[in-house]
Amino acid sequence: MTTATTDAARSFRGATAGNRSPEELRELVSHWGAELELAPAETIIEWAAATFGEKFCVTSSMADAVLSHLVSSVVPGIDVVFLDTGYHFAETIGTRDAVAATLPVNLLSITPVQSVAEQDAAWGKDLYKTDPDQCCALRKVVPLAEALAGYEAWATGLRRAETKNRVIAPVLGWDAKKGKVKVSPLARWSDEQVEQYVVDNNVLVNPLVYDGYPSIGCAPCTRRVAPGDDPRSGRWAGTSKTECGIHT
Repeated sequence: MTTATTDAARSFRGATAGNRSPEELRELVSHWGAELELAPAETIIEWAAATFGEKFCVTSSMADAVLSHLVSSVVPGIDVVFLDTGYHFAETIGTRDAVAATLPVNLLSITPVQSVAEQDAAWGKDLYKTDPDQCCALRKVVPLAEALAGYEAWATGLRRAETKNRVIAPVLGWDAKKGKVKVSPLARWSDEQVEQYVVDNNVLVNPLVYDGYPSIGCAPCTRRVAPGDDPRSGRWAGTSKTECGIHT
């Protein structure tokens, strides 16, 4: 990030830094979105850190630690939010714990209001089968919205190469549902770029990725994917569901 860009970002913060209205946040997206669209991931992160300070965090599904590694190399001590749905693979929890132990991050493990047992009692057993959208809402969408309440911007690992539904994902966008600036530093990265970053930086990867799970969600709703198939075809297989609701 150039000195001029950094200074401009800091100047744009003004006296309202850390306490902006939705209108001011949307103005930031409008002002900077096009300029940052083709910027390197590190520059995007530097801008977000300079603009939002402690009001900027990272979210991670722990399929790998690429985003957490990259952001923490620019902003050591960054908050990394992980949604512990109660349905995760043991390997995912292990990856979360390894990230917390080895990277300079402040890992925040967020849990839903209801345990799985309490949800079963209130909504019926295995809600992920009978109403997967409601299950995702209760165990992912609502907890994340609550966890992000104190932030102005959040970084996601969203990449356009992952699925056709994410092709239009901007590097810098406005999440109207959450009232937050959504930063996707890796949006333009290819699968090959991710793999190269992992190799070059010895980044932690969820072992399930090497066992046929290129996209990892909750254990009951994720299956292995055959070589050559859509990487996300193992999510909610056999249904029309393609997203949990966080990015829609």
